[in-house]
Amino acid sequence: MTAKAERVRRIGWYAALVVASLVTVLCVSLLFAALRNDSAIEAQLGQATAQVESVAFDRTIINYATPDGIMHSPSNGVLYPAGLAAGQLVNIEYDAGDPELARVAGRSASNTLLPLGSTIFFTWLIAGPLLWWIRRQNVKSRAVSRV
Repeated sequence: MTAKAERVRRIGWYAALVVASLVTVLCVSLLFAALRNDSAIEAQLGQATAQVESVAFDRTIINYATPDGIMHSPSNGVLYPAGLAAGQLVNIEYDAGDPELARVAGRSASNTLLPLGSTIFFTWLIAGPLLWWIRRQNVKSRAVSRV
């Protein structure tokens, strides 16, 4: 094979490795962010009943009142919203110091383990054989060029 083909394969190998590593780092970062949010909520725990206003792919909007009578609607939505529907009443827990940070009661960062773990698993399930195949092609190419 030509040096150009080997260079393209080497770039492809590094690109696959970087993408898979980046996905892994992002997933682990999301887990740590969820743990940090949970600890902030538990440090100053407030509880309320909220009404689900809208459910979209990227956020679930809720409205709830704190004991001081102020209505809150977190702009980033509620944490761990799986299974909620518009118009539903749901118990939530929020950070009394920052009412914008709210989660569905009874849910925690452990709810993120399955989706994040699955994402990491399937990323490496694809990247692993791809990296192996590219490496094997480079080894074959070098062996043929030496003969």
